[in-house]
Amino acid sequence: MAAYLQWRRFVFFDKELVKEPLGNDGAAPGPTPASGSTASKFLCLPSGITVCDSGRGSLVFGDMEGQIWFLPRSLQLTGFQAYKLRVTHLYQLKQHNILASVGEDEEGINPLVKIWNLEKRDGGNPLCTRIFPAIPGTEPTVVSCLTVHENLNFMAIGFTDGSVKLNKGDITRDRHSKTQILHKGNYPVTGLAFRQAGKTTHLFVVTTENVQSYIVSGKDYPRVELDTHGCGLRCSALSDPSQDLQFIVAGDECVYLYQPDERGPCFAFEGHKLIAHWFRGYLVIVSHDRKVSPKSEFTSRDSQSSDKQILNIYDLCNKFIAYSAVFEDVVDVLAEWGSLYVLTRDGRVHALQEKDTQTKLEMLFKKNLFEMAINLAKSQHLDSDGLAQIFMQYGDHLYSKGNHDGAVQQYIRTIGKLEPSYVIRKFLDAQRIHNLTAYLQTLHRQSLANADHTTLLLNCYTKLKDSSKLEEFIKTKSESEVHFDVETAIKVLRQAGYYSHALYLAENHAHHEWYLKIQLEDIKNYQEALRYIGKLPFEQAESNMKRYGKILMHHIPEQTTQLLKGLCTDYRPNLEGRADKEAPDCRANSEEFIPIFANNPRELKAFLEHMSEVQPDSPQGIYDTLLELRLQNWAHEKDPQVKEKLHAETISLLKSGRFCDVFDKALVLCQMHDFQDGVLYLYEQGKLFQQIMHYHMQHEQYRQVIAVCERHGEQDPSLWEQALSYFARKEEDCKEYVAAVLKHIENKNLMPPLLVVQTLAHNSTATLSVIRDYLVQKLQKQSQQIAQDELRVQRYREETTHIRQEIQELKASSSAPMTVSL
Repeated sequence: MAAYLQWRRFVFFDKELVKEPLGNDGAAPGPTPASGSTASKFLCLPSGITVCDSGRGSLVFGDMEGQIWFLPRSLQLTGFQAYKLRVTHLYQLKQHNILASVGEDEEGINPLVKIWNLEKRDGGNPLCTRIFPAIPGTEPTVVSCLTVHENLNFMAIGFTDGSVKLNKGDITRDRHSKTQILHKGNYPVTGLAFRQAGKTTHLFVVTTENVQSYIVSGKDYPRVELDTHGCGLRCSALSDPSQDLQFIVAGDECVYLYQPDERGPCFAFEGHKLIAHWFRGYLVIVSHDRKVSPKSEFTSRDSQSSDKQILNIYDLCNKFIAYSAVFEDVVDVLAEWGSLYVLTRDGRVHALQEKDTQTKLEMLFKKNLFEMAINLAKSQHLDSDGLAQIFMQYGDHLYSKGNHDGAVQQYIRTIGKLEPSYVIRKFLDAQRIHNLTAYLQTLHRQSLANADHTTLLLNCYTKLKDSSKLEEFIKTKSESEVHFDVETAIKVLRQAGYYSHALYLAENHAHHEWYLKIQLEDIKNYQEALRYIGKLPFEQAESNMKRYGKILMHHIPEQTTQLLKGLCTDYRPNLEGRADKEAPDCRANSEEFIPIFANNPRELKAFLEHMSEVQPDSPQGIYDTLLELRLQNWAHEKDPQVKEKLHAETISLLKSGRFCDVFDKALVLCQMHDFQDGVLYLYEQGKLFQQIMHYHMQHEQYRQVIAVCERHGEQDPSLWEQALSYFARKEEDCKEYVAAVLKHIENKNLMPPLLVVQTLAHNSTATLSVIRDYLVQKLQKQSQQIAQDELRVQRYREETTHIRQEIQELKASSSAPMTVSL
């Protein structure tokens, strides 16, 4: 069986007989109503048509009467007398409104080639720009084929004697054209075709027995023998760029395709070929029908007396027959206005109009030919949305058949067009985790996955326990190659217990918080967590120590304290065991880290002392906490020597001058811990002499009371009065202290004697002897003062009397008459 019989057959073309136009405006070729008010009769061409061609918006015919006919899209047939006898060959150029023809004006005379300019008129007919004999010599022969290059610089004529004449130059003018014999052979030339590749022009020549190509754009016209079998007349054609402009030769057993220098693929299409034509990516073959199907689409009334042929339209790329039909007496096949036209001997024109792509695809869908539909859509240059729709339908079909592996491959081809949830839901329901994994992997590789897709894919990996795929997925080389949401991946891996993979992602993508969470909360690797913090930039190291400092302090207090010391003084990230010297100097607020040491007083003391030593300008909270810590240690210490040392350290801290602005706070701390020396020192620094006095009075420290009065009495004289009142109220014998106080009061005259006596009257032990000396001295001083006052009064009286006398004398002298001298 021939290979083409294995190709599937479709009806991708609609066939209609072309009808005559309605009125003067006409109608386009194609399907028309068969009945009703708008119906018309079928178009019938003139009889005797021998040759056909098409191009420039018209079908062109030549007949046995020497006339050339034009059938435009309006279907208004027009013609003119081109030859006196007959027209044998026509070639309508596609890019120029130029028509080349071969015909006869007289019997026995060599046929003539005429070049017609269809844009110019001569007496109502097209202008003939050139006429020359077709036969190159005197030997009589018959023209078999004709072709013209679209650049109007080459024309080739083939003959039945095996020769090919090449016209080089402007084919529309005699003056600029040269003629020569390009090829001579023993077999009739049956086909010619020019092929342009860049600046090189090739001419394919096929005879009944061989195929060759010439390079005609050069000088020597090198020839390449391509094959040793040929074809009949009209059984060759040049393909379009979809088949790389190959030369098609349709033999009786096979159809061969040729490049200028080699033979290409061949197709086993059996049957005696009559016509080969190329149309929009299709190969059209008309051949003798060896076995006419009773279901043929077109039959005549007298089928037994007619010559039936079958027309097949092949799609060589997709390997199917796009259309097949039986015709009677096919004259030629033409292509124009986007359709094929089949001319039969009875003068009828059959239009084969290709169905639109969507219709063809729906026909394939109904037969579940999705692979073919995909290939067809690609060859028809269907857009990506249309292709995605086909892939989806194909996937749905395979899925319904239970072919999940094949289905997912089709769904993968829809990525970017089809909503992923449509596919995911199918494979989740079917519990096809392998297929779902394959789809999600591709979705990520194309960077079209969201966080939910990443979560699902990682869950698939973990359920499959496919560590190798998991590592391949997460271990990308650079940030630009990451096709997933990293944070989502970390969460999923952590939840699934793949801590090492989660740590890898967190560390490589700088998700520091997640890295530390996993190390501290899941793995409990405190040393590694601390090491990781130590190599972070300052801001991140600071924030993470505030967050995780307590747990690190609880498990590795010494190392944590050491890192905090560096963080609060001169922090530099520790990169691979060495400090980053290029990092800027940064230091954290040490006071903010004090709560971390809540249950670690020893480390807290070391931290605070370190900060106070290396950084004297540390925040006040450091010194406040250090003072409180030392007071606590002093209060609870039992060893006298250690207690004495702590006492000295605390006093030294108080004397450091760091508590001037927080005097009250330091005083309260000392009072809370009954640190007397500290309290007294702070009282003295705060000039709280009354409090110092009261402190000694409460502790009945008599000598200290006197000492306070002596040290600070000048600044606060009331201290002596308080001391006298204090001792006056004591029941025990305090004569010595009372005498000392009275002496100072008497020397400084701080109190009236009566007030002194009244004050001492409260003391039952204070006898007259206690204040005798005070009273005697006081009375003596008062007597002396009285005497001094009396003398002063007497002196003032005498001075007053003397002054009055002087005043009287002055008054008397001023009242005597004045002598005026003339």
